Amino acid sequence: MVKKMIFVNLPVTEMQRSIKFYKALGFKQNMEFSNEKGTAMMWTDSIWVMLLQHAFYQQFLKGQVIADTKKASGSMTSFNLESIAAVKEFAQRAKENGGDFYHVEMDIPEDQMYELEIKDPDGNLLTVAWMPTPL
Repeated sequence: MVKKMIFVNLPVTEMQRSIKFYKALGFKQNMEFSNEKGTAMMWTDSIWVMLLQHAFYQQFLKGQVIADTKKASGSMTSFNLESIAAVKEFAQRAKENGGDFYHVEMDIPEDQMYELEIKDPDGNLLTVAWMPTPL
C-alpha cells in the first residue's frame, strides 16, 4: 500500500532565504527532491513543504497569477506541535529568521487549543497550534 503524504507548495522569491527560514523552524531539506527550481523541506516523512521559484510555480496555474501573499492570502497551512511552549518557540524562531507572527483571539481556552499565525518572508501564512488531543 502506498503511504499517504501531504505536499504543500509555496511560491518563493528568494530560494536560499526560504531554505534558511524553514530550516530554522525545524524542517529538513531533502536534497534528492531539490534543485534550482524547487526545494523539498520535510516536516515529517509524510508532510513536506515544497518551496518553488515563481517561474516554476507559475507553470502549474493555467492562466492564474501568483497572489502577492504580502497583500492577499490564498491559503493557510496548519501544523500541530506538542505544547504551548513549542508553539511560542516556533513563532519566535520564525520572527528571528525573517518572518513574523501574531495571535488571533478565537475565544477558545488555552487549555483546549492555542495557536499563532506565522508569516514566512514571502508572506505565506502558516499556523502552528497545540491541542491536548488530536481531532
